[in-house]
Order: sequence, then C-alpha cells, then structure tokens
Amino acid sequence: MKFARLGESGAEIPVLVEGDRHLDLRSVTSDLHGDFLASDFRSRVAAARAADELPEVVDASAMRIGAPIARPSAVICIGQNYAAHARESGAEPPTVPILFLKTPNTVVGPNDAVTIPRGSEKTDWEVELGIVIGARAAYLDSPSEADAHIAGYVVANDVSERSFQMEVSGGQWSKGKIAPGFNPTGPWLVTPDDVDAADLRLRSWVNGEPRQDSNTNDMIFDVREIVHHLSQYVTLEPGDLILTGTPQGVAFGGKFPYLAAGDVVDIEIEGLGHQRQEFVAWKEQQ
Repeated sequence: MKFARLGESGAEIPVLVEGDRHLDLRSVTSDLHGDFLASDFRSRVAAARAADELPEVVDASAMRIGAPIARPSAVICIGQNYAAHARESGAEPPTVPILFLKTPNTVVGPNDAVTIPRGSEKTDWEVELGIVIGARAAYLDSPSEADAHIAGYVVANDVSERSFQMEVSGGQWSKGKIAPGFNPTGPWLVTPDDVDAADLRLRSWVNGEPRQDSNTNDMIFDVREIVHHLSQYVTLEPGDLILTGTPQGVAFGGKFPYLAAGDVVDIEIEGLGHQRQEFVAWKEQQ
C-alpha cells in the first residue's frame, strides 16, 4: 500500500494512492499519525476499500503533497552508513551506528521550497531511505524482531549545513541538521510488503546534473540492525522517523559545489517516489 497526505501545510488529508487515483481515508483516520500506524492499519484500510468507503479525491493532482506522516515525536538519523560516503567525508566506516537527531519541524513536504539558513555557505543534499515506526520498540532482543515494528518506508532528503555541522558543532552534528524544512519527506509512505528495503536504488541530482547513485544494499548497517540497535538506547514510538544514511556524491566530498539560492535538487528512491525542492535565500521576515 502507498499512503500520502494532500493539502496545504497543517490541513493535509490522508489518502490511499492507487496508481493515479487518490482515495480519501478520512472515514478511517483523521491523519497518518502514530495512533493510526500502531493499529492494524492495513487491514482497516483494506476493509474500507472493499466496502467502497473511500471516495476519490477530486483534483488531487493539483493539490500540494505534504509529508506522508504527521509530525513525528522524533527524527533519529544514522551517519556515515555507506562506506564510500564515510571515506569521502574523510573517515573510516563506523563499526557501530553513528547517531544524531533532527527536530520534528524539519519534516516538510517532498516538493516544498527549502530555505538556506542565515549565514550558510555550505548547504548540502543527502538522499536517504527513511523508516517509519509502526509499533513501540524498546530493547528488542534481535534484529529479526525489527520487522514487526516498521510501518513502512519513505524518501527523505537529510539537508545539512556542513559548517554548522562540523566547524561550530562542539562535537555534535545536529546543529547542521535542524534548520526548519531540512527534511523533505515523501511523497509516499510505502508499506513493507510492497518494497524490498534491502535492494533499492537511490539517486540525486542538482539542477538536472547527476550527483548520487547507489543502492541500499551498500548500507553498512541494514534496516533491521538499525532498528534493533536504536531500541537499546531510545524507545521508538509509532510515527517516529529514522533516516538511514546517505551514499557518496554530496558536496561535502569536495567534487561538487554547495547549494545556492535558485538551485533545484531532485532525489529519488526506487519504488518510493521522487521529490524536488528549490532552495531559496533566507529573508529577514522569516
């Protein structure tokens, strides 16, 4: 199943995506939030679909696409999870997952404009596979238990400001990760039965020029390992978002320029959809 949220920011409606059709889910849930994902949501939606209780949304193609999950309680990220990206960053591949955090207000629609922070000279892009939690996870006994706690997967752009992240960080990466809008997400939440998260092509472009091109099978720590590892340190709640790291091909590697106002970034993950953002200059009224 594919789920999305359509409408203006703060007024999105939940929909089931079937090809070009978008079916209104408000007879089943008010939003794609943690309570809904923690229920037997696929069976509930399937029953409503079979009962013809999901009317088609008129003019869905003209509506803004929001993030496919309501604001999560936590956005937890894994750093340097592709060996080639670790090396382009000047580091050896990690032996344990590197953890940093983003704030919930970074999560925006997949095609929303992204504001370059005031004073930024090193704003960067990162295509990433996102995991959406569907059941509370704490102290899982093994990676094999992770599947029961995953609602689905999303495309995410882990936008980063590298000078904030590395030069004035005080040793923590999150300063460069938490500007508002620094996590375009979507367009869809895709359930695990419809996608093989272990073998997905990830790509990014800047102004139409190729940047990243890799596959999730190159991740150092796979989806199950990540969820299991995190559960030893944090209680993952339904609706929480985990970003799993980015492959090589970002500006921080030194081969490409950082982003400037007017640049357009496209990112895509096979089976999970495509997103595009224009990067705009910070203005005083913001």
